[in-house]
Amino acid sequence: MANQGQISSQGLDGLASAARTATSKGLPPVHLWNPDFCGDIDMRIAADGTWFYMGTPIGRPALVRLFSTILKREGDKHFLVTPVEKVGIRVDDAPFMAVEMQRDGTGDDQRLHFRTNVDDWVECDSAHELRFKQAEDGGLMPYLHVRSDLWAKVTRPIYYDLVELGEERIVNGRDMFGVSSAGVFFAMAGAEQVRDNV
Repeated sequence: MANQGQISSQGLDGLASAARTATSKGLPPVHLWNPDFCGDIDMRIAADGTWFYMGTPIGRPALVRLFSTILKREGDKHFLVTPVEKVGIRVDDAPFMAVEMQRDGTGDDQRLHFRTNVDDWVECDSAHELRFKQAEDGGLMPYLHVRSDLWAKVTRPIYYDLVELGEERIVNGRDMFGVSSAGVFFAMAGAEQVRDNV
C-alpha cells in the first residue's frame, strides 16, 4: 500500500489530533474537503462494526467516534479526511452498525429512529432510507443510509423488529412487504418471499 509506513509512523495520536481540530465545531463538512491522498493506513472496520488499527481493536469508543466523523466514501473506497490529508482505510461491509431502534407514532405518522454504534441518531426518511440486500442464506440484510453514501448495517434483532412492524402494499403493481417511516414506504422484498424467509 502506498506510503503506509510513512502514514503509520505518526500513529493514532497524530491522526486523532488532526481529527479533533477538524471536528472542533461539530460534524465536519468532509464532503467539501479534497486534500491530497497520503496513502493507505492499516485501519479496518470489520463487518461487526469493530475498528482495528494495525490488527488490534481500537478499545477507546471516543476515539472510534472521533474517526467516524471524518469518514468519507468515494466510489467503493473509504477514507479518513481532514482539510490537509486523506488516508485510505478498509471497510469489510458497512462502516456503521444500527444497534438500537425507537419508534414514534403509528400508521402513516410512524417514524423510526436508529442509533448507530458510534452514538449517532438517524431518523429514517427519504434522505436516510432503508435498503435490503439479499443475504447468502436467502434472507435479507437491511442497511440504513446515515450520511453522504455512508451506511449502517442493521443488526439481526432490529431486522426482526422491522419485520414485526412491516405491512404489505402494492408497489408498481407488485405485492410488496416493507416498513414505513416519515411517510415513506421501504419495500423489503416481494411479500411472498418475505413470508417464506421469516
